[in-house]
Amino acid sequence: MSSGVRIAVIGATGAVGKESLEILEERKFPLAHLRLFASKRSAGQSMKCLGRSWKVEELTPDADFSGIDIAFISATDDISREYGPRLAAAGATVIDDSSVFRMDPQVPLVVPEVNPESAHQAQRGIISIPNCTTTPLVMALKPLHEAATLRRVVVTTFQSVSGTGAAAMEELMAQTRALFLFKEPEVKVYPYQIAFNLLPQIGSFSEDGDCSEEIKIVNESRKILDLPQLRITATTVRVPVMRCHCESVNIETEKPLHPDHARELLSAADGVAVQDEPSAGLYPMPLPSTGKDEVFVGRVRADASVPHGLNLWLSSDNLRKGAALNAVQIAQILVKAH
Repeated sequence: MSSGVRIAVIGATGAVGKESLEILEERKFPLAHLRLFASKRSAGQSMKCLGRSWKVEELTPDADFSGIDIAFISATDDISREYGPRLAAAGATVIDDSSVFRMDPQVPLVVPEVNPESAHQAQRGIISIPNCTTTPLVMALKPLHEAATLRRVVVTTFQSVSGTGAAAMEELMAQTRALFLFKEPEVKVYPYQIAFNLLPQIGSFSEDGDCSEEIKIVNESRKILDLPQLRITATTVRVPVMRCHCESVNIETEKPLHPDHARELLSAADGVAVQDEPSAGLYPMPLPSTGKDEVFVGRVRADASVPHGLNLWLSSDNLRKGAALNAVQIAQILVKAH
């Protein structure tokens, strides 16, 4: 890779794919060549990155993947399942955004600020990135665990529609326009109207009543933090916000952890920014978090209902740190190693 890296982006015209190209440019990634893949509908389009225009190719079963060093996949689970192993077999290191490989013991699940060493342990040639709510959560939990040892975590997420994709963003806008014009909003993407509403369901429900997004947060957090017995529970809520996910987090620790000390630990943590002056109206919110790389944490306060309890609130851009940025950072780790 000394003369530059040959990159492929699968799902290049999607929200995360576009964000990946912007981040590669922002970070002046040492790119030698770029191949962009998408559906037949998008094939032939041109996209810009690092001062050049690159033509989008149709992703087909007979595509030639030889010569690719690193491949980002940000598409559907079916695409990841079919093309992840094929790209790896062709010699690429695959950085996958889906849930398909996350819990595979031979596939590392990586957040660069938390477990960067795992990026070098891709036995199948595939590296997974976590769910877009798991990433900011573990970034906030890691320094607190190292200082006081986590005993229990309760998290409630407030997830923007961009986590579902472009069609959901368009539906929120269309429904909002319809309601302001006193028309009946059309429902397609979600089971119910999302405009001016909250949906306490993300994914399908299990027999126990947990939805798939909640199960992902639990299992992925345990794997990334290497805490297989961590007591953690989640409730996930879709909210009528375009971009950025927020999380209400309650933790119990084995040792006492004063809120001031927690703020110091979080301020020193890689990729975390503390915004915590409630009296001045300073706390994390989706709008100011949009387009930012950091995980913003605030409302840090003691929970007096348990001996060693702490509450915090966080916000992060789900398309950046929750997806594209995390993937590009992993690619930078791989490049540095060579």
